[in-house]
Amino acid sequence: MRNTSPGQRPGVDREGNRTDRRSDRAENRPGTDRAQNRNDRVENRNDRRDQISNGNRPDRIEDREERRQQRADRRDEVRDQFQDNHPRYDFWKDHPDWARFRWNRPYRWATWGLLTGWFPGYGGGTTEYEYAYGENIYYQDDQVYYGDEAVATASEYADQAQTLAESAPAVDESSDWLPLGVFAITKDGEDSGPPPTLFLQLAVNKQGIIAGTFCNTTTDKTQPIEGMVDQENQRVAWGIEGKKWPIMETGLANLTKDSSGALIHFENGETQQWLMVRVEEPKTEN
Repeated sequence: MRNTSPGQRPGVDREGNRTDRRSDRAENRPGTDRAQNRNDRVENRNDRRDQISNGNRPDRIEDREERRQQRADRRDEVRDQFQDNHPRYDFWKDHPDWARFRWNRPYRWATWGLLTGWFPGYGGGTTEYEYAYGENIYYQDDQVYYGDEAVATASEYADQAQTLAESAPAVDESSDWLPLGVFAITKDGEDSGPPPTLFLQLAVNKQGIIAGTFCNTTTDKTQPIEGMVDQENQRVAWGIEGKKWPIMETGLANLTKDSSGALIHFENGETQQWLMVRVEEPKTEN
């Protein structure tokens, strides 16, 4: 005997099949596919932006002693690598016309006491502000915190650094310059890694203008940099001369340390935490 329950009646089956086919055709129409694909691409782009925005930033470090030990270990390794790979290193070998960047003894560095006596507005008792990225300055969600206080959004903080770097006035060629040293730049949070290929040579004048040289040994390219010190909050930011991004920043007192953290802000909104390691003048061969 044929089963004629409502769910199995031929008419219901046919109507159901027609409905299913209409639904299938609607879902498979080219316009619908394109719209869905566009939505998928937008979502994917947003996901990538979120990953860029939230990745590589200095989140709050839970184990500070471990991070400080990592930095000390990496500092010692970088210095050895620099001496092994660059026994007679010269930033200016391909740019003899950059005379103003060839300060006497560019590998010399300044102590905090020397810096406080360098700027006319500072005194011997000027307090140094600590820029300890991942410790007292860190990113959480889309906010940048100083201590427990949110001080800016991530994009605002990067824009502040870019504005500071661009605020440097034209350099007076007769300026007196204080060498701040030569630094290797390497990833932060690692106690060991490959030999660094990025180097900075920095100096500051009494106006707070930062100048110097950036060198990429992988490309064998050397470029001048410019930037500025905010003498009120001791924030320092610089970039390659003539370029808006990327911008590198750190604290003024950080530039007196053997190794210290720094931030690099990129045009796409990404911010990365890096480690600056002061390197000693290479030993010249007799």
